[in-house]
Amino acid sequence: MSEEIPVTDSVPFGAPCWIDLATSDLARATDFYGQLFGWTAVAAGPEYGGYVNCSKGDRRVAGMMANEPGSGYPDGWSTYLAVADAGATTSAVQVAGGRVLVEPMQVGAQGTMAVYADPTGAVIGAWQPAEHTGYSALEEHGTAIWHELYTTGYTAAVDFYRSAFGWDTEVTVDSDELRYTVQIADGVQRAGIVDASSWLPDGASSTWEVYFGSRDVAATLAQVTALGGSVVQDVADTPYGQLATAADPTGAQFKLKAVPS
Repeated sequence: MSEEIPVTDSVPFGAPCWIDLATSDLARATDFYGQLFGWTAVAAGPEYGGYVNCSKGDRRVAGMMANEPGSGYPDGWSTYLAVADAGATTSAVQVAGGRVLVEPMQVGAQGTMAVYADPTGAVIGAWQPAEHTGYSALEEHGTAIWHELYTTGYTAAVDFYRSAFGWDTEVTVDSDELRYTVQIADGVQRAGIVDASSWLPDGASSTWEVYFGSRDVAATLAQVTALGGSVVQDVADTPYGQLATAADPTGAQFKLKAVPS
């Protein structure tokens, strides 16, 4: 896991650039995250299907959309990787063994999106930016500061993201207890892939996890529960700082990582 990602107005191609939440209770989600992280939510308008953009100050940090009944997917956060050409990426994903869940789709003047499943079953989005260039706040309280793939197919996952999204990677841990690979872009660690096959339950899907920065992880967890969410994993001290896992009121999970106050 990266110890520091700088504040930026854009990210390199291949790196995480956006997150959004599919939620079965959009009003409650906007209230929960607004109070928890200080976000302001603004509806993008009916032409964008009721999508909500969330900002912290004057910087866009995340999006939310309704998870309609019968979608087949639980409420949850999604990660999008920046791409130069969503069409070319879609072809590369298929060649690399992934599946296309949502074909490239132009989102007004904002950009072009697509959604895939990697060969290990994890869902990952792609975003070809136009007017919307992604989030513009990192390494702050209440912003996405790290993205991590928990996978039951570690080697296949690393090969896939190198091939489909052009990742340059570096192995940071390779032991019997843990295997971990990071994406490197512009000399900075941008995302991680962890071999979770030894602890994920049988039949569990590989999944991308989003980490939000917290000035005080214990205090943020207390606020999570006060707002109707829950603690999934309590605060733990790690070589990368204090970490925890929480869930919002409808069960969408996210992680917390300590950042300087």
